[in-house]
Amino acid sequence: MHDLVIRDATIVDGTGAPRRTGDVAVDAGRITSVGEADERGRREVDAGGLVLTPGWVDIHTHYDGQVTWDPDVTPSSWHGVTTVVMGNCGVGFAPVRPGREDFLIELMEGVEDIPGTALHEGIDWQWESFADYLDALDRVPRVLDIAAQVPHAAVRAYVLGERAHDDATADEIEAMARLVQEALEAGAVGFTTSRTILHRSRHGLVPGTAAPADELLAIGDALAGAGHGVFEVVADQPDGEAQRTWMVELARRTGATLTYALAQVPYAPTGYRDALADADQLAAGGLHVVPQVSCRPTGMLFGLQSSLHPFITHPTYRSLADLPLGERVRRLREPDVRAQLLEERPATENTIAIALISRWDQIFPLGDPPDYEPAPETSAAAAAEREGRTPEAVVLDWLLERGGEALLFAPLASYVDKNHDALREMMTHRRTVLGLSDGGAHCGLICDASMPTYLLTHWARDRVRGERLPLEQAVHLQTGRTAAVYGLTDRGTVEPGKRADLNLVDLEALRLHAPEMVFDLPAGGRRLVQRVDGYRATFVAGEATIEDGELTGARPGRLVRA
Repeated sequence: MHDLVIRDATIVDGTGAPRRTGDVAVDAGRITSVGEADERGRREVDAGGLVLTPGWVDIHTHYDGQVTWDPDVTPSSWHGVTTVVMGNCGVGFAPVRPGREDFLIELMEGVEDIPGTALHEGIDWQWESFADYLDALDRVPRVLDIAAQVPHAAVRAYVLGERAHDDATADEIEAMARLVQEALEAGAVGFTTSRTILHRSRHGLVPGTAAPADELLAIGDALAGAGHGVFEVVADQPDGEAQRTWMVELARRTGATLTYALAQVPYAPTGYRDALADADQLAAGGLHVVPQVSCRPTGMLFGLQSSLHPFITHPTYRSLADLPLGERVRRLREPDVRAQLLEERPATENTIAIALISRWDQIFPLGDPPDYEPAPETSAAAAAEREGRTPEAVVLDWLLERGGEALLFAPLASYVDKNHDALREMMTHRRTVLGLSDGGAHCGLICDASMPTYLLTHWARDRVRGERLPLEQAVHLQTGRTAAVYGLTDRGTVEPGKRADLNLVDLEALRLHAPEMVFDLPAGGRRLVQRVDGYRATFVAGEATIEDGELTGARPGRLVRA
C-alpha cells in the first residue's frame, strides 16, 4: 500500500511536456509512480478536474531571519512554494562576530525594508560561523524546504570588522575566500553580492558594492574549490564593460553558474535584448551566465501604510503620519488640510525618491483583484488629464479609498512600454531563469512573493493585452527550470524518484487577492501579505502542509544542503 495516491489528476510535470491525466503515488516522501497506480494509498485524493504540478522553487528570497522564528514561511507557503533559496543580494545574518549583530540587522533593514525591531526581537543568534547558522536552521521544522547562500556583506563584516566598507588587503581577501569555501562545504548553495547604488543602509552602500575584481574572482575560486555553488549578483549595469569582464572571467575560470538580475529599464528600453544575445553567446562557449528575470514588474505598492508614497515627505503629511490610520484619513479629507498638502512639494533632496514618487504615468490603482498589467489610460497622469486635475489630486483621492487601505501600483522596472511584452520575451528566453520575488523582504513596499501564482492566473489563463503562455511552459519556468539552475536535482518535476513536493490546483478558481498590510512580525512589525484562493493542497515530501488555503500544522520542511 502506498503512503499517498493522488488519482485522476491533470499532471503538468514541470518538464514542459504536454499535460496528461493520471495518478501519482508517493512513498516515504518520494514519488514512486506516475501514470496508473494499481495499489491503494493510506490516503487517497480524488484530483478529478484539478491540475497537479511540482511545488514551486523560488530562488530569490530574503527569509534569512524569518525562517528562524516562523515555521510557516508565509506568504510564500500560501502560494504553493515548497523550496526557497535565500541570502540573495549580498545581505544576510551569517557569519557574524558576537557583538556585531546590529550591523547586519541594519543592513537588512536598509536594503530589504524588513523592520529592524522585528529582526531584533525574532532572531536568537545561535550561531557565529555560516556552518553554525545552517545547523541552527536545520533544527527548526517548517512547512517548506529552505536553502541558504553566503552573503558578501556579512563575510566582509566578519573579516574586516569596522572597515567593512574599505578595500581589503590580500590577506583579508584570502580570509574571505576561505570563509566562503567553508560555508559552501557546510551546505550553502551559493554566494551573493550587491553592486547597485539602490542598496544602502544607514551605513551607506552595502559592503562589497565596489569590491574590486580580484576580490570577486578569489571568492569565485572558493566556489570552484568547493565544487558547487551559484554566484548571484545584482548590479546597476550588469552588461557594462567593467561588470561583464569580471563576471565572464569568473564563469570561465570556475565553471560555476553566475546569475544576475535583468530588467527592462527606461534609459535603455531594448538593452535587455543585448543581454539575452550575450547569454546565448556565452553559453555557446560553455559558460553558465544566467540572467534572472521576473514574471511581472517589480511592483512598489504605494499606500498610506507603506514605506513610500507621493506625499510621505510633505510637511503637512509628516505632521499627521503618526496618527492612527482612520484619524489620518479623516484629517486628509478635510478641505483645508487637503488644499495645504496639495500645494506642497516633496521635502527631500533624495533625487531617486523624488523620481519614484512623481512618475505619474507609472502610478496606477492596483484594484481587487489586482491588475499588474494596467493600461496606460488608467495611470494617474492620464486620469488627471482626462479630469482636468493635477496628478497629485488624483493620487490623493486614490490613496484615501477603502478607508485609507487602498494600494497604488508603481512598477519599478520592466514596464517601460506599459505592457508585459518585454517581460514575456525575457522570461521565455532559453538562457534565463525566473526569480526576483523577494519573498520575505520589502515588507512595507513590495509584495511579490505571489509571483508563482501569477504565472498561472495571468500568464496561463487571464492575460488579454498580449500573448499568454502555455500552462506547461509556465509551470516549467517555476519548477524544473529554477531547480536546475541551483542544482536541486531531486525536485522540480513530477517523476519517479523525485521528492513529492506537489501542488494540487483548481485552475479556474485560482484567484489572487489584493495585498494587505498586517502587523504580525515580532514586536508588531508590519508587512504586506497577499492571500490566494484555489490551491486545493500543497504537499511537501508527501505531507499536506496546506489544504483549501489553510495550514494543516504539518512541518516536513528541512534545510537543503548542497
